[in-house]
Amino acid sequence: MRILLFLLTNIAVLVVASIVLSVLGVERYISSSGLNLTSLLIFCAVFGFTGSIISLLLSKKMAKWGSKAQVIEQPRNHKEQWLLTTVQELAKEAGIKMPEVAIFPAHEANAFATGWNKNDALVAVSSGMLDRYPPDEIRAVMAHEIGHVANGDMVTLTLIQGVVNTFVMFFARIAGYAVDQFLRRDEEGEGSVGWGYYIATMVFEILFGILASMIVMWFSRYREFRADEAGARLAGKGAMIAALARIQSEHEVSHMPDTMVAFGIRRGRKSSFGELFSSHPPINDRIAALQQL
Repeated sequence: MRILLFLLTNIAVLVVASIVLSVLGVERYISSSGLNLTSLLIFCAVFGFTGSIISLLLSKKMAKWGSKAQVIEQPRNHKEQWLLTTVQELAKEAGIKMPEVAIFPAHEANAFATGWNKNDALVAVSSGMLDRYPPDEIRAVMAHEIGHVANGDMVTLTLIQGVVNTFVMFFARIAGYAVDQFLRRDEEGEGSVGWGYYIATMVFEILFGILASMIVMWFSRYREFRADEAGARLAGKGAMIAALARIQSEHEVSHMPDTMVAFGIRRGRKSSFGELFSSHPPINDRIAALQQL
């Protein structure tokens, strides 16, 4: 299923991007006169944003399929009824429409939020957290996820990823073209590129992508602090701190799908270098920030 989703998403990106480029009348960005930077920038922006936007629009379906989350349509027991009522109260207080509420099968304590806008979102909690955690801590975790939705974190992260994708593609192709021109022979035809362009572009995309991911992950960590603050405001600072401390005390073995990790409640990495590529700050830092509120 994940492979199928990956293929379908990439096919959709190619189709949509090709149509947009055709409608805009974008010319080839490599011609006999060299690189056309305007065409190149438009080309990269279309592909850079198309992938991010399609992923955002499909985020709820992908999250349900990937995590096997079951949306609560009709509560089957008092826990599910309590969860629905709690999320409804939190959403009303946060000023957003009631999101879909789901439970996904996992022993570890975790939760996530997703959706293409704040009034059409999904919040989900693991069955393990719902079974083991006290109600005030579950409420705090759900308030944290409602905070993500109310802050528009999904849309903002999509826009940032689109900008990053655009400039990674843009500068990688400029660098690849420069390498190709350095390696090419004078007798080769003008307006064409050789194998050096494609290999160099691929290498530079990897290098620039690694550097750019630090920017995306920095914002991801920043929005975790904001969501914690929202959780403390909606459900109480003490409950939010207690929930994070309990999560930290448990051994983390995450079965959450990779596409949803950025919006889960996680412990975060411990090594200083690893933190640069972590979507979540260490829980100790998050608790310390909450204590300063």
